[in-house]
Amino acid sequence: MNLSAYKDAKFPGAPEGIQLSEDRLLVLPLEAEEKTKGGIIIPDSVKEKPRAGWVCLAGPGSEDYPMNYKVGDLIFYGKYTGSEFPLNGQEYLLMRAADIMGQIKLKTK
Repeated sequence: MNLSAYKDAKFPGAPEGIQLSEDRLLVLPLEAEEKTKGGIIIPDSVKEKPRAGWVCLAGPGSEDYPMNYKVGDLIFYGKYTGSEFPLNGQEYLLMRAADIMGQIKLKTK
């Protein structure tokens, strides 16, 4: 994973009016790459799904399912993780905290 690709990523904010249960997370996937390093434009039909995104909402967790992530965390997950959840014209992923592989820690200046 090339972490430098995420250096300019900015948290877009959290949607309002939704409460998640237990270990559920609402994740906004990062945009897929538009070009290769060499400048070749990648068509939509062959773009790889992003496997990193922002935690926009997090459930409270429970004794059996503690919540280790919070709103604003940049995380990475498996290729087929989560269920698509359209909200306010934006495509989110709804997933369990256990499906997350790790967190991306960006250096702050």
